[in-house]
Amino acid sequence: MSENTTKRVLLTGATGFLGQAVMERLLSSEDNVHITAVIRPKGEITAQTRLEQIFRKPVFKTWRERVGDDEAKRIFAERTDVLEGDLAALKSIDQPFDVVVHSASTVSFDPPIDEAFNTNVGGALSLYEALLASGQDPHVVHVSTCYVGGIAKGLRPEASIDHNVDWRREFEYAVAAREEAELASRTPEQLHAFIESATRASGKRGPKSVAENAEAARTGWITQRLVDLGRTRAQSLGWTDIYTFTKAMGERVAEDLWQGNGHRLSVVRPAIIESALRHPQPGWIDGYKVADPLIMAYAKGALPEFPGLPDSVLDVIPVDFVVNAITALVTHGHPGEADGDRGKVGYYQICSGASNPLPFHEMYGSVREYFLENPVEGPDGKPVVVPEWKFPANNAVVRSLAGKEKLAEWGGRLNALLPSTRRTLEWTNSLHKMQSGLGSLRTYVDLYQNYTRTEMVFDDANTRALNDSLPEGTPEDRTFDPRDIDWNTYWQQIHLPALTEMTRAYSRASSARARRAQRPRKDLKPGTDVVAVFDLEGTVLDSTVVSQYFAVQRRVLPASKRPADVLDAVRTTPTYLKAERRDRGEFVRAFMRRYEGMEAEKIREAVAGKLGEEMLRVLKPGALARIEEHRAAGHRTVLVTGSLDLLVSPVADLFDEVVAGSMVERDGVLTGYLSTPPLVDEARAQWLKKYAEDNGYDLSRSFGYGDSVADASWLGLVGHPYVVNPDIALYRLAKRNHWPIEDWKKI
Repeated sequence: MSENTTKRVLLTGATGFLGQAVMERLLSSEDNVHITAVIRPKGEITAQTRLEQIFRKPVFKTWRERVGDDEAKRIFAERTDVLEGDLAALKSIDQPFDVVVHSASTVSFDPPIDEAFNTNVGGALSLYEALLASGQDPHVVHVSTCYVGGIAKGLRPEASIDHNVDWRREFEYAVAAREEAELASRTPEQLHAFIESATRASGKRGPKSVAENAEAARTGWITQRLVDLGRTRAQSLGWTDIYTFTKAMGERVAEDLWQGNGHRLSVVRPAIIESALRHPQPGWIDGYKVADPLIMAYAKGALPEFPGLPDSVLDVIPVDFVVNAITALVTHGHPGEADGDRGKVGYYQICSGASNPLPFHEMYGSVREYFLENPVEGPDGKPVVVPEWKFPANNAVVRSLAGKEKLAEWGGRLNALLPSTRRTLEWTNSLHKMQSGLGSLRTYVDLYQNYTRTEMVFDDANTRALNDSLPEGTPEDRTFDPRDIDWNTYWQQIHLPALTEMTRAYSRASSARARRAQRPRKDLKPGTDVVAVFDLEGTVLDSTVVSQYFAVQRRVLPASKRPADVLDAVRTTPTYLKAERRDRGEFVRAFMRRYEGMEAEKIREAVAGKLGEEMLRVLKPGALARIEEHRAAGHRTVLVTGSLDLLVSPVADLFDEVVAGSMVERDGVLTGYLSTPPLVDEARAQWLKKYAEDNGYDLSRSFGYGDSVADASWLGLVGHPYVVNPDIALYRLAKRNHWPIEDWKKI
């Protein structure tokens, strides 16, 4: 490239880990390169804005400091622009380009089959068809992966992959798979299964919640079916997963459409890319990469053992080595041009396995030693002592994991049947953590064991020759010879310190969010547009609809009728329990029938006397304190209950307003029939929306307090939902949604 010639580069995947590093290197190290990035808008954020956001990323920090922020900003603005659009839907390329670097790719090993093909194959197809239609002849650098060769043993050459899979037909079937899964999910049998599952899980929250959860289950079933299909189809053809399979198909698209039409093509195959060794600074990384979740899970003590072959070569390469190889191809051109062989594809495996192998047991040893000397902090605030792996044979780890998963499944079923007590909630929390840990372990085992049990070694002769062809005097930080890497130094002084610092930053941000969610209520902001809605039974009062009834029964029913009434209640308990599991409103209606024949005036007298005193004795201390805080802040306090208005007068004066149910009376005698449907679950949610609209309350600033999963529908409407001494189902939901959980039985 002459000093006065600007080389125009089209770059895909610019917002990704590798793409932004390529952009930084070309801008900071080359004076005469202009980059056009293919970027799609994201929501309301334009492609141009997304490009400008890259400039502020840590990858550009060293360059900005070296040349000055204003100068770096000027260069970035002059030497970059955007081709806006989705790569998979790219129709035309109007600008002329000298080089195309295609680095866009899915970042998941296990996506649904259609998503993997649309990104890794459809994106390449659109790009090369648009280039062909433009009539241009740029040198294309197609970024792939070393693992495109599939499941194999021994030395893997830098050459075209030997397979006869028809990528066009596979692409066609993959895209059609979603429609097939959609149709399969809509059969009566499947829909009944979704409804039954959603009813068991969400029946108490109301019919709308059941429908929403059934539909969510259906769409989740489709996604999982497509994930399973992708994994299985890849393995049936000899690849480890859908990622490597579709990357192999993407290579074949480049070979067929671009090189097959006489154009220059270089295929760059990185191994497992991790943090930088030298440039832009040692340890630079943008988010967790392939091996990092596994490393941090081990550091936190979550991986007591792992199915890996100790002598397997874990092929890791620093990101700057990959970037330097790509930069060499961009700036020095297609290697075949010098000898007139433009049609020859150049294959470059940017890897370490052949020249500087890293056995898995050595990598493990470096990691273990580092975290023994620099342990991470556990949830209890104490240093985590990392486990020692024995690398057992015969898949003992996988069998052990399957057994623990079965135990956790049975534990979950038992847990769902238990009453909500402090001990069962503690067990629920422990079970939730165990299930989450097992789920993560299962993910690690399924995704990573193919990379820690591989017996492949990737040849890098072409790559080393490319490195050797760099001009004499090329700075060390622009070379990419893997023999320069001291692995123990890389892990213990560069990668792991950077990884743990990034993890700490994530943890600090997460802790800050948790502290904000759990901050004391004493800092409630005053406001007349805020409503605080309280449930009664189990929330404000340490009682239930059932205990209230028997308290009334003891004072209103004649003594001669009480034993028979108790026996009848015991006999019908299974019916009540089934109704409660299905629908809170159904249970309230059924149980309220027990009031049939009672005299309303006698109930009022009991509530005004001893019964009312008993109710005040079970008023939760935390409830009283919270109500007073809201009233002091000028918030509207409202008690909403499915219980009868006859029973709430003892606590009514604590609130600005009480909304309760009522029962039809005939000649002063209760009929057992409610005047209106019980104001529970979704009915209460609809009431709350109308109440806020009619009275000018801002639900995003408002508060809600409930104890049952039946309250979830309306708690989700307010900006500040709190669960109080919750049942197990609401406790689990609160954990997932990061809703504060409070104990109002204590002051």
